[in-house]
Amino acid sequence: MKRYKLSKMIGDGTYGSVVRATNNETQELVAIKKMKKKYFSWEECVNLREVQTLKKLNHPNIIKLKEVIRENNELYFVFEYMDANLYQIMKDRDKPFSESKIRNIMYQVLQGLAYQHKMGYFHRDMKPENLLINKDTVKVADFGLAREIRARPPITEYVSTRWYRAPEVLMRSPNYNSPVDLWAVGVIMAELYTLRPLFPGTSEPDEIFKICSVLGTPTQENWSDGMRLAAGMNYKFPKFAQTPLETLIPNACPEAIQLMTDLMKYDPIKRPTASQALQYPYFQIGISAPIPVNNKYPNPQTQRQENNVSNISVQQDNSMGRKPQFVPQYGVVYPPKSHPPYPNQPFQPRFNPEEQIPSNSKPSSKAPSPSAKTGRQNNLIKNARYMPGQSTRTSPRKGIPTGPSGIPVK
Repeated sequence: MKRYKLSKMIGDGTYGSVVRATNNETQELVAIKKMKKKYFSWEECVNLREVQTLKKLNHPNIIKLKEVIRENNELYFVFEYMDANLYQIMKDRDKPFSESKIRNIMYQVLQGLAYQHKMGYFHRDMKPENLLINKDTVKVADFGLAREIRARPPITEYVSTRWYRAPEVLMRSPNYNSPVDLWAVGVIMAELYTLRPLFPGTSEPDEIFKICSVLGTPTQENWSDGMRLAAGMNYKFPKFAQTPLETLIPNACPEAIQLMTDLMKYDPIKRPTASQALQYPYFQIGISAPIPVNNKYPNPQTQRQENNVSNISVQQDNSMGRKPQFVPQYGVVYPPKSHPPYPNQPFQPRFNPEEQIPSNSKPSSKAPSPSAKTGRQNNLIKNARYMPGQSTRTSPRKGIPTGPSGIPVK
């Protein structure tokens, strides 16, 4: 650790603290995560889930673990330094992002996620705090909860921050898998448009309530497994009609609504994979000519064969860790214009515009008919219930660590 000059504490959490530091020889900025637990052997260190995952992943949209250092039974992770996380950027804004900016962020997040899933891991804790940004580059970080896709069930129930937790996890499904990451991506995408969390539940029951208030009550047709899980818990979902996303996120284009709708399907089997999501029309907007997909990162099949060779420098002395092999220059890079068929049908609004009460209608002198009276009562009920996007960020995100400017910690 003597070769690093520590400069600023940028985060503190349950499992460790993060400081910004400078390499004395190269003057490179890094983020060093010091674990609070003592580690008395190297075997303990290299078997940590975060180390096991990151040593197998090499992608421009996944955070780079440069070194693992153990000194005096203290364990340090040396990461590349990133300017901020997505939550920090959102909370400081007073106006929404442009749609092109959101499209660029989402494309990079999905690229990193698609690669991670192809390599056999799913994240389990996708949230704005774990998406790091440096200029135009977005990277997925904090793999402390990552699991292998092929892991045998049951898998740990309590994963991910509540606001981004998939319905199958909330309902205690023992068989959840990579689709939980896609649910979280859909929720994050909605938050990028509104700068407010879509489902800010204060508890697990309240989280389910808020999800149902937007997506409507799940049914046997759209989520048979969920109904079975609910019956096993003797639980009844709250009764709601679906609220179209267009009314909650009016600044999103139809292609964005379609993508978010499919990512937030109740049934995880019906959600697109990360690779399929990248082929949606949302990522084709504004393209005048096909642009090849960035193929700088290793082929997943090739890298699986090389997994026995770690690309992370593991140090107990003062030798240097490796530098990143390349620094990706990311702007708006989209896939080719042609794409395969979608896994789901295009989003169709499930409401009748004639049932909406015009806001500019003049009061009538005639006595209201029973149907008009019922319509007004339904409108009052609708306005009285929770409506996402109306909460503000002035209150703290209770129970959710904000994360440092470098590497978010638990």
